[in-house]
Amino acid sequence: MKHILTDFANLFYPPLCLLCENPLIENERHICLNCLYNLPKTNYHTNRKNPARALFDGFPQVDETSAFLFFEKDGITQKLIHSFKYYDNKALAEYLGRIAALELKEYGFYASIDTIIPVPLHHKKEKKRGYNQAEHIANGIASVYGCNVDRNSIVRVLKTKSQTRKSVYERRMNVEKIFRLTNTENLSGKRILLIDDVITTGSTISSCIETLSEVPGIKISIFSISIAR
Repeated sequence: MKHILTDFANLFYPPLCLLCENPLIENERHICLNCLYNLPKTNYHTNRKNPARALFDGFPQVDETSAFLFFEKDGITQKLIHSFKYYDNKALAEYLGRIAALELKEYGFYASIDTIIPVPLHHKKEKKRGYNQAEHIANGIASVYGCNVDRNSIVRVLKTKSQTRKSVYERRMNVEKIFRLTNTENLSGKRILLIDDVITTGSTISSCIETLSEVPGIKISIFSISIAR
């Protein structure tokens, strides 16, 4: 019955592309094929020594690193990020995670990962927002790689102020020691994939890596939906 009502509603009010606002046709979801084709992809998955990987060169535990789209202020990637980060479009986050994962897997990226960890939000921020957008990206990636999503082994214990107007040094200090491990046994010796929505300077992910590095034998790969140019 629900599907019938949805089909009936779509007949008169077809869903629109989030970017160009043209009606979506059959089998299109969230973004039309034309806009999907024109997304500002980094193609970092074609080069393992890419700029995203270079941000974490100081961590010997870090393995493969990639980001799907370039992020620019007021650009189309920002529009997508804001849709799932601030406007409850969790399905879009999962969709972007899935289509990115299909390309990554085709190139052999993250082939040996054991589990996926979304970068945690502080519990107060997650309660206010109602969800952690990185979890939904992770769910999309997990649907392609067949891995579990670990939401509990690391938590964010400090609520930080916005990073938007901070310098690189201030960003790094703002996120120092903000995470804590709750379970090391589940991660010991594992190859994990750390997921976030945006990489700017890499400071938040670096703080997360430092905490995860306390786990014996851990190997860490990183993926973000977007990265600042």
